[in-house]
Amino acid sequence: MAEMSPWDEECDEDGYLLLHADPLGILSSTRQVVEQGEHAWINRDRLSRLSLQWAQQAGESTTPGVSVWDERYHFNDGTERTINWLLVLDAVNFCFWAEKDQPRWSIEYKGETLNGYWAEAAALTRAVEEGKPLWDATYLSTMSAEDLAHIFRGTRRMPLFEERLHNIQQVGSVLLARFGGQFSQAIEQAKGSAPQLATLIAREFPSFHDTAHYRNREVGFFKRAQICVADLHSACAGQRWGEFANLDQLTIFADYKLPQVLRHFGVIAYDPALAARVNAQELLEPAGSEEVEIRAVTVWACELLRQEMAAHGCAMTAMEIDQRLWLLGQNLIGMQPYHRAYTIYY
Repeated sequence: MAEMSPWDEECDEDGYLLLHADPLGILSSTRQVVEQGEHAWINRDRLSRLSLQWAQQAGESTTPGVSVWDERYHFNDGTERTINWLLVLDAVNFCFWAEKDQPRWSIEYKGETLNGYWAEAAALTRAVEEGKPLWDATYLSTMSAEDLAHIFRGTRRMPLFEERLHNIQQVGSVLLARFGGQFSQAIEQAKGSAPQLATLIAREFPSFHDTAHYRNREVGFFKRAQICVADLHSACAGQRWGEFANLDQLTIFADYKLPQVLRHFGVIAYDPALAARVNAQELLEPAGSEEVEIRAVTVWACELLRQEMAAHGCAMTAMEIDQRLWLLGQNLIGMQPYHRAYTIYY
């Protein structure tokens, strides 16, 4: 099928689409998956149509709705406490969906019923307001299951609760052992480089090391490590701990919402068997070939979208494309289900 080969004529000597800076190795490793994949692919015609539509809307806001960094739900006191709290936020930023016909975990916060990521952020903010020192590495390293259950109290138990507890304890232990209890020390080591900080986070905090193996090759995604850098930039308004010179060298943050939105627009497609499984909300194997292919085509669909937007004179970073798609996904009507896989990475 033509749509299974998304590359255009701008290729290198091996026939591959030319890459912009790829310091994390995400584009190169996922490109091999896209080229070899059998279950998911990119529809270049639909992608071009979407890029043209966005270019025509260039005078409008590229981020409809609320900002991803919403001050109503995120703790921020402008000190090192905030960035330690933010690391905790991203250590547990995964898997908010419920299995078929089951209700999602949700909380009540200041008169609102929240679920998904907003509920997570608000629950951690609520905990600070109730006196929980979620910036204190010693407290994090020894957090009990009872404490975390109280922090995330809501309509039901959070999915992958034990994994979230482990990740928080790991954050505290690594901060104490390697960074004097302060995430700011890790940030300073990156010297203002977004990809260097993402690499450091993925290397030093094992729960952020988001890779998979596909046909005996390692594929990198580093979703939460990259989004942590982006969150720092947003929370700090691009200043001090959030000041990075090369945010454009990050890729999008491959999760389950972005492929759902791209599929809605026809930009990515699945083979009939995979489409049926996703539509039936069946669980996919984490790091299995189907799941890895979905994430890889998501990364490359957004990279090609970035390139086409630039060709239209509308430069957008991958981070901005990610934010736009994610926010669109909160309000689009009639979308087919997102793929489901129990994983700590997204």
